[in-house]
Amino acid sequence: MHSETGAAATTERWGSDVVAETIRALGYRHVALVPGASFRGLHDSLVNHLGNHDPAMIVCLHEEHAVAIADGFSRVAQEPMAVILHSNVGLMHATMTIFNAWCDRRPMLIIGATGPVDAHRRRPWIDWIHTARDQGALVRHYTKWDDQPASAEAAVESLLRADQIARTAPTGPVYVCLDAEMQEARLDREVAVPDVRRFAPPRPAAAPAEDLAATLAILRAAKAPVLLVGRVSRSCADWQRRIALAERLGATVLTTTHNAPGFPTEHALHGLAPVGERPNEAEMVLLRAADAIISLDWHDLAGFLSARCGASQTQKPLDIPIVHCSLDGHVANGWSMDHQALPASDVRVAADPDRFVAQLLEATGADWGPAAPLIPADQHWTLGAPTGPDRSAVFNSEQLAFTLSEFAGDREITFARLSFGWPRSACRFRTPLDFLGKDGGGAVGTGPGHSIGAAIALRDSGRMTIGVIGDGDYLMGVNALWTASHQRVPLLLVIANNRSYFNDEVHQERMARQRGRPVENKWIGQRLDDPPPDLIGLARSQGFEGGAPVRSVDELIAELERGAAVVAAGGRYIIDALIVPGYSDR
Repeated sequence: MHSETGAAATTERWGSDVVAETIRALGYRHVALVPGASFRGLHDSLVNHLGNHDPAMIVCLHEEHAVAIADGFSRVAQEPMAVILHSNVGLMHATMTIFNAWCDRRPMLIIGATGPVDAHRRRPWIDWIHTARDQGALVRHYTKWDDQPASAEAAVESLLRADQIARTAPTGPVYVCLDAEMQEARLDREVAVPDVRRFAPPRPAAAPAEDLAATLAILRAAKAPVLLVGRVSRSCADWQRRIALAERLGATVLTTTHNAPGFPTEHALHGLAPVGERPNEAEMVLLRAADAIISLDWHDLAGFLSARCGASQTQKPLDIPIVHCSLDGHVANGWSMDHQALPASDVRVAADPDRFVAQLLEATGADWGPAAPLIPADQHWTLGAPTGPDRSAVFNSEQLAFTLSEFAGDREITFARLSFGWPRSACRFRTPLDFLGKDGGGAVGTGPGHSIGAAIALRDSGRMTIGVIGDGDYLMGVNALWTASHQRVPLLLVIANNRSYFNDEVHQERMARQRGRPVENKWIGQRLDDPPPDLIGLARSQGFEGGAPVRSVDELIAELERGAAVVAAGGRYIIDALIVPGYSDR
């Protein structure tokens, strides 16, 4: 971090000083931003009133990256980062990554600003186009709450409420828009920041006694229970409780590559590799053999069961007891369909899944007789699965993944992101921080920001942060890299470079086959070539180190070792892996 000047010695206070004091009192360590005149009052307060620490500024080159960095940070820290966006134009820049954070249920305090609400206070031209009558309407459909306080006192209350709502499960982004005039007004009265502990979010919701009893009755009768572990916490204590519960029940466990791991994938009870985008026969066989399902906030439970069981879960739901523990219904709305299909369940538990696990663990007792695992030990997915790359195969996304998985080995590595098409059999996750999940909103351009945010949260943890992202994702978000260098954040980026928006080539091939048209034209309008972007040069210009592009497993291994040495010394390194296009089904 660069050294900063201390807070100015003055007895005068301004509206924005109170806002800054409230942000500090709420415990925010960082605030990501792109500077803007609409919050120049708050900017001054953060620098000259608070001394640019607690929170410290994370300066970005684009508002999308500011939100993506806050998203990546919360995936590790399990707490929100603050973000400040400049008026309506900065908010419009950030809308995609706000939606992404919403779909991922990531807590985030977003502070916006508008030109003076009083029209007679606006500067000619510029304040008018930076003022909106209802700025929060731009993001109201994909934030948990928004407000536009009109006084310093109201701003304090607004921030307290926003923080409380953002941190209450299901967590998510909130937006508070500050009037520029309120920020810049000299205070002629005392405005207090109260003890924020009295405005803290509630404890995670526990399962009602009736639901706990109904779940226990289902588990007592079950001979082949399946535990679906979805959106859960990164806490090591919660991780250990999930393991203990699965072992006590003898439940077969499934996790998904959509979310961060909630259970060790190599554990004996994790009989199949993590669930990928497409169903496989082994998953179908497993679910047909199950006689009870316990879902811990499984993402898209109905869609998952429909795809694996071959029937709509509203028209022909699975005919076994299902317990679905989730609070996600509290944030469903009519604008976005991110709530997914409606799952059938026999016990719908409105509770925090980790609190529910703790309740079940206490209620079952150590003398509980475990069921026999559905996947015998001699059929575990790891037996016969690749543990490293096949050097005789073409260098594609599969060989890239197995090389990185082997490189991770026993190192303490966090994969902030994994590229599209990552094979499920390369998902050997042993701790809750080994992988942080996909981007829930299906965005492109978030990978660099997510990786940087995770690296900020992991800066002093001893873990190496690696972001594995596609070339399209990288190119859309590449100028986020400057922030990593400016913040002196150790980070290794590996670009899965197939020189195409290849996922859309797959879609165009499907269209051509359906319509009897030339498949060989699928690349048109998709390829990222002629000229090929200099991915390494783009990173070097922003403070990263990097060698030549790699075209083989051996070249990749050598670059990974070089990159690891740079990162261990506190630096940043990029690897451009030129892979043959294609996705793995393994």
